[in-house]
Amino acid sequence: MADVVRRSRYAVAAVFCVHGAVTGSFATRVPWIQDHSGVSAGQLGLALAFPALGAAVMMPLAARVSHTLGTRNALRGLLALWTLALILPSLSPNLLTLCAALFVYGGTAGMADVAMNALGVEVEHRLEKSIMSGLHGLWSVGALIGSAVGTVAAHAELSAQVHHALAAAVLTVIGLVVCQFVLNIHPADDEEPPARFTLPPRSALLIGAVGFCAVFAEGASLDWSAVYLRDVLDSSPGVAAAATTGFTLTMAVARISGDAVVDRFGAVRTVRWSGVIATIGGVLVVVASHPVVAMTGFGLLGIGIAVVVPLAFAAAGRSGTNASQAIAGVATITYASGLVAPSIIGGIAQASNLTISFLVVTLLATGLAVFAPVLRTRARSQVN
Repeated sequence: MADVVRRSRYAVAAVFCVHGAVTGSFATRVPWIQDHSGVSAGQLGLALAFPALGAAVMMPLAARVSHTLGTRNALRGLLALWTLALILPSLSPNLLTLCAALFVYGGTAGMADVAMNALGVEVEHRLEKSIMSGLHGLWSVGALIGSAVGTVAAHAELSAQVHHALAAAVLTVIGLVVCQFVLNIHPADDEEPPARFTLPPRSALLIGAVGFCAVFAEGASLDWSAVYLRDVLDSSPGVAAAATTGFTLTMAVARISGDAVVDRFGAVRTVRWSGVIATIGGVLVVVASHPVVAMTGFGLLGIGIAVVVPLAFAAAGRSGTNASQAIAGVATITYASGLVAPSIIGGIAQASNLTISFLVVTLLATGLAVFAPVLRTRARSQVN
């Protein structure tokens, strides 16, 4: 049994990497897709809201699919739908079809996300040690790989239609192969199936609030760090872009190494100190008068928020009898945070300035330290 669980751990890690690679493959070809669809910048912004909308609508269905098919078949099917959905946006000739394609793209992404996180939580429980941070770190690795391949395809002037068809084929095959080795869990004969659509349980709302703070800071930093250095500190485009790269890299490294920290200190203490680190980073961004100070601040923000979402998913999976349903609730909240963060930051900046915007981010980072105890769940044992 121990060998089966360890093998499942590696298989789930590969699934996370595949999931991230789809995201990276798509992100690098957005300019091509915009040109092909003939949409303006404003219309593209509208269309890019549809993945989060699709995810929020479809994620609650993942628990029902896992209950009906079992965890292995559910993950195999949902991951294949997600990898194949990569093809759709590049085929869209106008705004309407692009919005519809991105809704499906986001919906399949969200359902696969819930299924793989639920399996990750189960493997973590059986191994009796933290693995969720590392799994999310491998998602970031997959996104970097997908982005690198997409960059090469773009420089080679390969159309996104051909690039995404090839990437979808390769990633679908890899996904189908590795899903053969994940845990195959079926519900008990007398277990009631979860509702097709249901509101998140109260425990998921509280845990999701912590995830909301982290993902808000992540979305704000990813989309606005370069703009902050350019507009507030008058940095060159290269230096401004380096701030975003530094933030992404520190977050990925912290996630990959985060499991050892969680095993040593427990989830609550880790998130509490993560909140302190993120708060210090936010303060440095707000008070910075030199680009190096701001870049250091964004790097600390990346370190501080890195493990929060993986630990929120893990806590959700331990908080009740239906891990998929609780994880879907937390994921819906965090997806919503990622959707609204960039626009809220822009709205605050429009009304005042970007420094005030990141003061809000800093306050939310403080919330991680204050509300970390909600990650202390008792449905399954874990030392905090």
